[in-house]
Amino acid sequence: MRPLLPPLALLAALLGAPVLAQPVPDPVADSIVRNLTRGLRIPGQSTEPPAATGAAGMAVQPATTAPPDRPAVSLMVIFPTGSAALTPQAEALVASLARALARPELARARFRIEGHTDTVGATAMNQALSERRAATVREVLVTRYGLEPGRLEAVGLGETQLLVLTPDGRAEARNRRVQVINLGE
Repeated sequence: MRPLLPPLALLAALLGAPVLAQPVPDPVADSIVRNLTRGLRIPGQSTEPPAATGAAGMAVQPATTAPPDRPAVSLMVIFPTGSAALTPQAEALVASLARALARPELARARFRIEGHTDTVGATAMNQALSERRAATVREVLVTRYGLEPGRLEAVGLGETQLLVLTPDGRAEARNRRVQVINLGE
């Protein structure tokens, strides 16, 4: 026996309208929103620092190199070595970022998407690579998820703002990241 549809879904089905699915919870997007609204006054939202989020904490780090007065989040967006192509893990994280940036509390804000690298490789190569990676994330947010291009600025910072200080030539995954900074409205 099939369960009965809720009254509105039943009416929609009878009228030939598509039945919309309930939104799927996204703890990664929730964590991104908490970090990007930290310290801002948003009606109905706490300004407490974000709590640990389990699996989301592996991809979303509250530690950033952003100015202290700007809400920001570091995302561990995984790219193949020397490439700006998104891996399947990175695709999922960028999808969560898109859902977060479309939420009502962030929907009017502008953001800087920063590409960062570690100190492995030549400085000029890392600079160019970070620029391509930031541009890739921005492009996916705009073309695949329909975010307004004017809300998103992409910049590459190479190895100039390390999250974890390391000597030249030292691989450090936490430095290979995409940082998103809330620039306000």
